[in-house]
Amino acid sequence: MKGYLKINANDNVAVVLADVLTAGDVVEVDGQRVVVQQEVARGHKVALVDMGAGQQVVKYGYPIGHLTQAVKAGEWIHTHNLESDLCDNLEYTYTPKSYDVEFQGDDNLRVMGYLRASGEMGIRNELWIVPTVGCVNGQAQAIAERLRRECDCSHLDDVRVYTHNYGCSQLGDDHANTQRALAALIKHPNAGGVLVLGLGCENNQIASLKEVMGEWDEDRVRFLVAQEVEDEVDMGVQLCRELVEKMRMDRREPLPLSYLRIGLKCGGSDGLSGITANPLVGRFSDWLIAQGGTTILTEVPEMFGAETFLMNRAASEDVFEDTVRLINSFKEYFREYGQPIYENPSPGNKQGGITTLEEKSLGCVQKGGVQMVVGVLDYCEKVERQGLNLLRAPGNDLVATSALALSGCQLVLFTTGRGTPFGAFIPTMKISTNTPLAKFKSSWIDFDAGALVEQTAADEVLNGLIDKVIATSNGERVRHEEVGAKELAIFKSGVTL
Repeated sequence: MKGYLKINANDNVAVVLADVLTAGDVVEVDGQRVVVQQEVARGHKVALVDMGAGQQVVKYGYPIGHLTQAVKAGEWIHTHNLESDLCDNLEYTYTPKSYDVEFQGDDNLRVMGYLRASGEMGIRNELWIVPTVGCVNGQAQAIAERLRRECDCSHLDDVRVYTHNYGCSQLGDDHANTQRALAALIKHPNAGGVLVLGLGCENNQIASLKEVMGEWDEDRVRFLVAQEVEDEVDMGVQLCRELVEKMRMDRREPLPLSYLRIGLKCGGSDGLSGITANPLVGRFSDWLIAQGGTTILTEVPEMFGAETFLMNRAASEDVFEDTVRLINSFKEYFREYGQPIYENPSPGNKQGGITTLEEKSLGCVQKGGVQMVVGVLDYCEKVERQGLNLLRAPGNDLVATSALALSGCQLVLFTTGRGTPFGAFIPTMKISTNTPLAKFKSSWIDFDAGALVEQTAADEVLNGLIDKVIATSNGERVRHEEVGAKELAIFKSGVTL
């Protein structure tokens, strides 16, 4: 393996692939020999030419910021000498661009899923207890614990309570977000049965929640208000027993891959994210869409600086305008709370070699592949258009991954260079950007994209990921499911009374 990589012919930096390059090592690119001036760690950047203060550093073929001081060829470029060029709202022009997609559909491919009454596919058959308000979290847990002790649930994939701190003392859009999130959770196809547990005096009354839900499978959803019964735990167990029996007859069946909706997310990114895992996931997204499937890309603040790549792939001018509003409205959200728009990357990102938000975003958006953007979704809005969609949600790992699930994804592909053990309430497959992480944190990582820099053929790695996604969709558990690390995180913004 060569210990460095120049990603694009226009780049004036190389990325270190080895554990470290030390002073005196030689980087040879395009026939030019550059002597490394100091130790540069994996994922970090080394200058290929002499550059002056104010000159733009180019990676992925695009500027990622400007130098604050002169550097010589072979020197390390990072936060000590590179700053972002990003500023306030920009003016955008719709300049459509399409790319050749390398994949074709295969009508013979199938996934073994649960076909729900809504016409959607679930890839898990779980019983969920959903509190309408945080005040009954403990009672919901008591119902689940007693049910597991007293009832044969061996035919279920899981019995789970999704606790949260909301449902009361919220106002306006904040309260509406909570209701939309819980409504989407209750109707998610990975649940074969749901008990909705309310308190009775909260803002999020079950009656108003039902209005937000619209239609639901009345055979698979039960409602219980704790203040209206003498023993809510006993009644809750009774209702859950009924659901357990109904789910006993559920069976997987072969369904087209067009039923699959996959979320695309990264977290704890490093300098290899835009070289290995994110481009791999992008190719997977292109492949799945060619099969009639759907993918959703989110983390709006981590599109800043690379948003034109998505805007110019908008399938129509209306989608382009929706994408512009998506970007600018999130900047306004930051300003509304008096916060800096470009306070990114995180400390872990920087330790992994990412310096500026442009650099992070240029790597992040690669998860979306090259297919056209067909739709832009509001938070918790259900995906309807087959193809690549964009979703309004922040970069926070738990909130964004939950948001992907709440818009209808049955599975999330989560790329990471630093590693993380969390999981959403749907399978959250961790894909490492580098092989050392996959080996060191084998209890966290489900798939290693680091093989791409170990001279493994790109198609071989992609086929391995496709096989892993299909196996997971067919019921194989990912790491966080094995240890029961499953979370719901609702997007909170607003006043708490």
